[in-house]
Amino acid sequence: MANQLDPATAGGSAASPAGHGASATGQEVTPFVSQVPGTPVVFPAYHGRRVSWVAVTIIMVAFVAGGLALVFGPTWWLFWVSLGLAGVGGLLALATGIFDDWY
Repeated sequence: MANQLDPATAGGSAASPAGHGASATGQEVTPFVSQVPGTPVVFPAYHGRRVSWVAVTIIMVAFVAGGLALVFGPTWWLFWVSLGLAGVGGLLALATGIFDDWY
């Protein structure tokens, strides 16, 4: 079992002995100190990588286009193209490690 008493930053790497450290981007990172309610804890702002947002955008555009193809038709060729495009976006998301983009 890992030693849970050692300080660590929000990014998961070990902090300096003083309890504060700089992240890989050069931002000051405050370590997670306590789970006591009311204790202020600051995490760095992180909104994901561009490639993750591209994958999500592809999936959303495909979903909307497929939905519109069913509503205004049904236009089956557009539905199936949209389904394929959503699959490509999903594969892109998995290949680039989209699930590693959260805190």
